[in-house]
Amino acid sequence: MNTTQRRLEGKIALIIGAGQTPGPTMGNGRATALLFAREGAQVLAADKNVASAEETVALIQSEGGTAAAMETDVTDESSIQRAVRDCTKRWNRLDILHNNVGISVAGGDAPVTEITVEAFDRIMAVNLRSVVLACKHALPIMRDQGSGVILTISSIAALESYPWVAYKASKSALLALTQQLAYQNAEYGVRANVILPGLMDTPMAVDTRAQAWGRTREDVAAERDARVPLRNKMGSAWDVAYAALFLASDEAGFITGAALPVDGGASCRVG
Repeated sequence: MNTTQRRLEGKIALIIGAGQTPGPTMGNGRATALLFAREGAQVLAADKNVASAEETVALIQSEGGTAAAMETDVTDESSIQRAVRDCTKRWNRLDILHNNVGISVAGGDAPVTEITVEAFDRIMAVNLRSVVLACKHALPIMRDQGSGVILTISSIAALESYPWVAYKASKSALLALTQQLAYQNAEYGVRANVILPGLMDTPMAVDTRAQAWGRTREDVAAERDARVPLRNKMGSAWDVAYAALFLASDEAGFITGAALPVDGGASCRVG
């Protein structure tokens, strides 16, 4: 076996949400884009904040990888469709669709008794509808190829108690959607799996909450660390990225419809 072979050599990956919100740590989408490129994939980094996507591309290119940035608003179907078309126009195929976008606190999420229609609809559009629409436009390409991988970032909030309704509902729905995608596309050689991150030290998870709640980053991070069973320490974006790398690679060629927790043991805690 050639152990030097890169795991995604020659693959084309569209990562939706490959930028990140500002903060001192790295986001899941950026880490995944970097890791995929290191493993040989050519990456289209799609994000509503195209400047942030371009930062991701610059990091990839500084390491000798191949990538391009694309401004993509996941609440707009035509924008998602353009990203898929751009990917296939550049590289003639689409091997990996990685759905990484999600919001909660920043979208106005709240308990079920307090949620507004506007906040609920926005979070559902970003977290759930965007994945449906990305799959809608990517699947015909993958079916024609006879191969493809769809990866989606859910959350351990889909399984655990979680205080806000829209994030919980949308992330739970992604598990059922992934099972449907896996079953209905298995005959075409297309695999679909979902990753459930736990408490992660990313800008969206920590810095967004600190800003929204008027607290320091250090305070929010310490509180979250204390809730993690494994070493009382949050995971990093790289933990999610390496899980995505495995599921995107041929090593996971017989895995479809799976939900993989990356949560430091949080989902083992019952009661």
